[in-house]
Amino acid sequence: MSKKSRKLIRATPVADAAPEPDVVEETVAPPREFFFLPDVEPLDVDEKQLHQEMKVWRHGRATRTLGQILQDSYVMLFSLVVVGAMITSAVLRAQGEVAGCNTEACASGRLLLPSATVLACFALALGVSRLFGPVLASAAEGFWLMDAPISRKRLLRGRLVPPLALAFGVSGLATALVGALSGLSWPQVAAWSGAAAFGSAALVAFAASEQPRERAVVIKVLQALFGTAALAVLLVVVSVAAGWLPASVVSSAGGLTLVMAGIAAVALIALAALLVTTVARLDQIRRARLVSGGSLVSGMQGAMFALDFGLIRDILVERRMAEKGHVRPTRGRGLGLGALIWRDVERLRRSPSSFLGLGMSLLVPYAADALRMSQLNPLLSGLALVAGLVPFLGSLRVLTRTGGLARSFPFKTAQLRTAAMAVPAGLALLWGLAATPAFVGIASTGADRPFVDGLIVSLITALAGLFGAVRWVTAKKVDYQTPMMATASGALPPGLIVNLFRGIDMVALITAPLILGAPPYWSLAIAAVVYFGLRGSFSMDELKAEQEAAQRELAASKEAQATKKIPRPTR
Repeated sequence: MSKKSRKLIRATPVADAAPEPDVVEETVAPPREFFFLPDVEPLDVDEKQLHQEMKVWRHGRATRTLGQILQDSYVMLFSLVVVGAMITSAVLRAQGEVAGCNTEACASGRLLLPSATVLACFALALGVSRLFGPVLASAAEGFWLMDAPISRKRLLRGRLVPPLALAFGVSGLATALVGALSGLSWPQVAAWSGAAAFGSAALVAFAASEQPRERAVVIKVLQALFGTAALAVLLVVVSVAAGWLPASVVSSAGGLTLVMAGIAAVALIALAALLVTTVARLDQIRRARLVSGGSLVSGMQGAMFALDFGLIRDILVERRMAEKGHVRPTRGRGLGLGALIWRDVERLRRSPSSFLGLGMSLLVPYAADALRMSQLNPLLSGLALVAGLVPFLGSLRVLTRTGGLARSFPFKTAQLRTAAMAVPAGLALLWGLAATPAFVGIASTGADRPFVDGLIVSLITALAGLFGAVRWVTAKKVDYQTPMMATASGALPPGLIVNLFRGIDMVALITAPLILGAPPYWSLAIAAVVYFGLRGSFSMDELKAEQEAAQRELAASKEAQATKKIPRPTR
């Protein structure tokens, strides 16, 4: 036995002797901290009284009065009045100008454009309803309120009113504005806006009736049908304006007005019937389904406060991937940067729905050419291409926002970004080739450029859209530690305002020489500078990191020189 083991044995206290067999120790029971509820019937709870107690609790903890809120929001109220006056003036002016166009093409456009808006409102109402609920509850309510022995029907009945009112108001106002700007008469505006408002509200009620059963197939099919119909009507509008279809494709304005009025009446009856069915099924909605919609709204509210639309898209993509569950893993190909490019190619096959937005953006240059807007065609088409290319830049978004993942690759930032832009650049090239006829001018009132000039303008527009999408995806987060900027709404960081124009600034910068009539090589030169800036060739963060690494190496070498021993001289 070692010396250390002997010391440990001596230091160990000796246990007390065992008690005598006939001695019984009295044990004390520990205090009880948990009690089971007695088996009695639960008390009846009045949901109306519970709502009243919740209102009293919230109002008692309010920090501002209604007068203070109105006083702080005077800028918003003043802006609403000014914007409303501007919209009213623009509508009246448009009514006067459009009234002078008496051709059949103008009459068809007046009727078809609001009709496309009605169908688009239907598709948007179904998409938003499927995304959020439409009936939802916050996480706190789902934690303590939805588990209570009360009827969910009376609690959730009021939650059905805001989505219905929002769908009714937004769809009706948007359609009325488009119809008034198109030159419709006021009875026709009322018919179209009524069809859009009541139809959207009825579709939201239908989505709410399907929410307890969690069936989204019917809603997806209806959304796809309405979206396809809206695109088809827009194509007819462009074709009539360009002269590809006869102008008398829609000849009876009175008949179409009666159709819209009939749609409004049928939608009103369907809304009443669906409300009865939905209210009867509110007790069947699972708590997880209610809380998921509330969590999504909370996350998007936080992103909206920072005006970070990229974060909003990240939240929506994460939710869509969570619903999808899993994908079939595939083996990668290639080595180095080629492997990253191949992964982007595989994502094209996994997400075919992304091509829908890219195809819709291809309609914009042809519509601008047909509607005599050839001068602004590069700017409008570039902005549309930005929205179409953003879904294909997912890997660039991940590498930009995740610095640790980017540093794990044995490549520089410029190389990684260039590889992540390879597949979207190929899609932009195909878009530019497909949009060349619109910039050449195939309509009778088009741009009428030579083929080579139209091809160059189309490719420059494709570059502007690509770099605008890259700028939108790679934009940095808002830095709240920077000096604030004084505004009428309070102190705001400068990056918060700049984020509103990210992507738009690149498109406007590259296409500005084309709009102003300058030679195309100016746009190519600006695009080259923008490319080197976006790929991170002279990134300030990377230069700062390299400078800090050089300083650390210099400090380490000085310390090594200071601690180095000088040998004693020898004779």
